[in-house]
Amino acid sequence: MNIGCHGLVWTGTFDAAGIERAVRKTAEAGFDLIEFPLMDPFAFDVGAARRVLDEHGLAVSASLGLSDATDVTSDDPAVVAAGEALLMRAVDVLADLGGTHFCGVIYSAMKKYMLPVSEVGVARSQRSIARVVDHAASRGVQVSLEVVNRYETNVLNTARQAVEYVGQVDRPGLGIHLDTYHMNIEESDMTAPVLDAAELLRYVHIGESHRGYLGTGTVDFDAFFKALGRIGYDGPIVFESFSSAVVADDLSRMLGIWRNLWTDSDELGAHANRFIRDKLVAVESIALH
Repeated sequence: MNIGCHGLVWTGTFDAAGIERAVRKTAEAGFDLIEFPLMDPFAFDVGAARRVLDEHGLAVSASLGLSDATDVTSDDPAVVAAGEALLMRAVDVLADLGGTHFCGVIYSAMKKYMLPVSEVGVARSQRSIARVVDHAASRGVQVSLEVVNRYETNVLNTARQAVEYVGQVDRPGLGIHLDTYHMNIEESDMTAPVLDAAELLRYVHIGESHRGYLGTGTVDFDAFFKALGRIGYDGPIVFESFSSAVVADDLSRMLGIWRNLWTDSDELGAHANRFIRDKLVAVESIALH
């Protein structure tokens, strides 16, 4: 099991210097893995990233969220094609980095929709995802769909919706990505969604209810980690938090970061690493009861 950190905890810029900073800071905080946000995989410096990953001995994963211009639920074939091209390129970048987990809001645009998704839109999304998963499998990459809240997609807001969607795509390389921040908004508790996803759960984001320091909000982390223990989850567990002190203005607006709950990435990251590992140790101790 790799304990990881999202790159946006450290920097909002992923040029060579930003990549170096994010990887170095992730390693210094004690994490095993860094998750790169590949919002523009065509411009990502693979060579620079590979060198610094090797230098610090970190594993790597990648994620992204689609935009209106790349929304694979769109009724515009050119938009769907652009979305598929973006996702295929992101898979190739991750594979070239030696990573095996690609995830995020990759089945629709990451935005607040003003209408429910149509059956036709879901079908378009599933056809695109099937093609991306087939390509990813050829590169040794696992794809996981992130379940997020109603203000960031109209397609997958709960684990049960994700289970149904994944079942309809019917690809062994496709799994589910749960995020405690979004679960705390949409799910009835922090246990049932983990059990519902079970063997399809391949990736986890740990985030507090206000996206600040872990343990200072309303997320029931004890229940969540116990549920992970019950299903024997051993995939990546990645800390995610945002502050406009780090994240660029346009992304801050998209994520709704209207107030900052932290400014010190070093302190925040080290605290998150300890918090997650302490929860895992506590769950392991249950076997002794």
